[in-house]
Amino acid sequence: MPPRTPLILVTALLALAGCQGVSLEPPAEQPTVQSTKDAAGAQKKLDALTVAKAGTMAKYSRDRFPHWRSTGDNCDVRDSVLKRDGKKVKYSGCNVVAGTWTSLYDGQVLNSPTKVDIDHMVPLANAWRSGAAKWTDDKRGDFANDLDDPQLIAVSASSNRSKGDQDPSTWKPTETSSWCEYAQDWVTVKAKWKLTVTTKEKAALEEMLENC
Repeated sequence: MPPRTPLILVTALLALAGCQGVSLEPPAEQPTVQSTKDAAGAQKKLDALTVAKAGTMAKYSRDRFPHWRSTGDNCDVRDSVLKRDGKKVKYSGCNVVAGTWTSLYDGQVLNSPTKVDIDHMVPLANAWRSGAAKWTDDKRGDFANDLDDPQLIAVSASSNRSKGDQDPSTWKPTETSSWCEYAQDWVTVKAKWKLTVTTKEKAALEEMLENC
């Protein structure tokens, strides 16, 4: 026979529940958030990349990576990324005029598209130094407008300017909780486009993947 709860305690609990609406049920267990990323898969892709010294910047120009391409109905790739990455996005015709965006790089919450930059995960100049210099302008355009891979991302203008054309060995997001996703996305893009990595770049990416 289970032990009886003292009458005084029962009376006190019932009074508290009646006066304050307190539930005697235990709080529901919060679900654990599971990452949808694959750190092991990213490491395997990273190991398969060619390690090489950074190439020259001779003849480089952003014009050699034509962007932003039209996506129809007066839309372009920038509009598409703003729509994809934003919440409560509003339009004027096809142009994005309002919404909210959370910057992966620094955690800033941006409440206007004018405060948002569309960043190339692997910067165009970095791509040039790691293999894109040998591509045609058409292929470079495909790379600069790639909506199929994590190459384009809406971030704060300040973090985008801070990053510039640096790789993870010299620049990482200030939001350290984003390092896992950042490293995996970087590796995914370089693997898809068969770009090289430097020794320091690879080491930095491996360190970031350890945060996953």
